[in-house]
Amino acid sequence: MRTIFSLILCAVSSLEAIAAESPNIIVIMADDLGFGDVSCNGSSTISTPNIDRFASEGIRFTSGYCSASTCTPTRFSFLTGTYAFREKGTGVAAPNAPAVIRPGTPTIASMLKGQGYATAVIGKWHLGLGDQAPDWNGKLQPGPLEIGFDHCFILPTTNDRVPQVIVEDHRVRNLDTADPLWVGNEKPSENHPTGISNRTELKMDWSVGHNGTIHNGISRIGFYTGGTQARFRDEDLADEWVRATTRWIEAHQGQPFFLFFASHDIHVPRAPHERFVGKSGQGPRGDSILEFDWSVGEILATLDRLGLSENTLLVLCSDNGPVLDDGYKDQSVELLGDHRPAGPYQGGKYSVWEGGTRTPFLVRWKGRVQPGVSDQVVCTIDLAASFAAFTGASLPDEGFLDSFNLLSALLGEPDARGRDHLIQQDNAGKRLGLRSGPWKLVRQPRGGNRLKGQDGGTIDSLFNLMEDAREQKDLANSNPEQLQRMRGILEHAVQSRSTRPQ
Repeated sequence: MRTIFSLILCAVSSLEAIAAESPNIIVIMADDLGFGDVSCNGSSTISTPNIDRFASEGIRFTSGYCSASTCTPTRFSFLTGTYAFREKGTGVAAPNAPAVIRPGTPTIASMLKGQGYATAVIGKWHLGLGDQAPDWNGKLQPGPLEIGFDHCFILPTTNDRVPQVIVEDHRVRNLDTADPLWVGNEKPSENHPTGISNRTELKMDWSVGHNGTIHNGISRIGFYTGGTQARFRDEDLADEWVRATTRWIEAHQGQPFFLFFASHDIHVPRAPHERFVGKSGQGPRGDSILEFDWSVGEILATLDRLGLSENTLLVLCSDNGPVLDDGYKDQSVELLGDHRPAGPYQGGKYSVWEGGTRTPFLVRWKGRVQPGVSDQVVCTIDLAASFAAFTGASLPDEGFLDSFNLLSALLGEPDARGRDHLIQQDNAGKRLGLRSGPWKLVRQPRGGNRLKGQDGGTIDSLFNLMEDAREQKDLANSNPEQLQRMRGILEHAVQSRSTRPQ
């Protein structure tokens, strides 16, 4: 008993010491990067040396998850520590979507800011801007600065959605007032060039849906005019994020800081810088993975150069699993070869199969986290409560409703345990997955006819991930007791206000 008590005291003392140090925190989130897209997770066809270095100097989680299989709900849950299915309007945000996270909502950024951290988000946002809609020619608020970030330098939506501009703090960067920016859902004029009317002029053809306004030879979802001076070139985005990150870290190296680095890679349209084109042998998708790996390397190099590596906790993750053809004809299928983006798992983006939410997940803190591999279940939704423990912050009763404090597991403490259960969702939360130990419940709509008001209900499937990682053998009929146990956990979690341990 004394030995156990001593271990507990040592662990508590260690965490208190960490909180007193106020180490820097950086979360690097890729976009649509699959578990098998990085060489540290077994890819033999794509080489990611900087991510491999990250993994070799930290912990590589084999059961690291995001909470949803599309970008907006995962980003919502990461920042708020609350499952996105609890909040209406958290599906993929449209170009003119208002702010999804409303002012006053507790977030990782507001919590860390309250602990004296400088806070910034650089890269893809896709959580809406403005009250009713963005005021593209005025002050874009509420947005990141109203929920705890001191600074933002962001792609407002996704790069396949209009407009192709960068928002810096509250305004569109480089916007000329004499050339106002207009964003809409319908063509502004009959002769407005689109991916349909001017398809032969495109440098990247579309396959489904991406046939609105053309910019940089690529047609997008939605329509916009004006803002010509503010528009960026797709190929330059990764360099923009890295330059902005370097400047911000240099400016804030004298105080504790939190940076959310949200890369646009490898989301469509995949248009990496020319220096990466053709390097992967897998077309734009593979080249974009190399570009993301380069971005990771640049961040690590900046920390090394400034002497910050041993005082910075880094997390690398993805917002959802992989997808190949996601609306553009970029040869992602034709050039795939033997590469398996989801690794040993089935499914990917948009699904609640393991490939949709089990992604690369790495933690590095040089000198403090012992390198290794962990099979503990951890999720991006847990970073909120874990960072609160990391910095000594208190969790409010009204926030972080589903975030678990997994700091010990993230830091690789002896005998630390990850989640005992985790809910996975698709974009709108109509499909749900539940992992509990080796078991996985998959709940999907049975069908029906919505136009006739018919609800077909749902169908539940049960899998043992330890024996069937690809979720091929449905055990629902042969394991009725286990099925009922999993149903009970899922239904209680969905109906409850919160699943956060008290």
